[in-house]
Amino acid sequence: MNLFSLEGRHALVTGSSQGIGHSIANALCDAGATTIFHGVQDESEIEAVDHPYIQKDLLFDGGPEELLEEAFAISPTLDLLVSNAGSFFDPPFREMTKESWSKTIALNLTAPYLLVHGFGKRLIEQGRSGAVVIVASTNAVQSEKDSVAYDASKGGLAAMVRSFALDLASHGIRVNGLAPGLIKTPLTDVWMRTRPDILKHYDHT
Repeated sequence: MNLFSLEGRHALVTGSSQGIGHSIANALCDAGATTIFHGVQDESEIEAVDHPYIQKDLLFDGGPEELLEEAFAISPTLDLLVSNAGSFFDPPFREMTKESWSKTIALNLTAPYLLVHGFGKRLIEQGRSGAVVIVASTNAVQSEKDSVAYDASKGGLAAMVRSFALDLASHGIRVNGLAPGLIKTPLTDVWMRTRPDILKHYDHT
């Protein structure tokens, strides 16, 4: 049973080559939206998709802007953006460097800002409404050891959701956030294997 239909809508989901983003993108497709998938992997390395796929590293200077340009070239009436791409790079506290901090903030906070800002401006200029979903984390409000940059980036995303929502509401653009907890995905699986206590928990759920 379809709970709702997104027929006629056009979506971009960042970080949708695997994990949470892949599930979100597939759900949008199932609801009828024309969906563009995105990731850093070559298309030959990911789960087969029968939809447009853009390979783009959002850590590179200009990456977020280039992704938007390519997405709008594919779907000029793009009106849904799911900013999901992110990662965890934090080393233990005493090994943290300016570089590791900057890398996390660049991907988890700056790239989403550039994407949502650029997407919102494009829709406003075209006089069109739309919707944005930003995927943050429970770490926005519940911190963990050895996660200072990651936690800061997700806390920043939560604040950014509220701010963008106020800025874009009058233009008919909704902005909402999601805050999932720890989900077992290909990305988190590597880290989880170093934590037998967490793996034991997942074995019983």
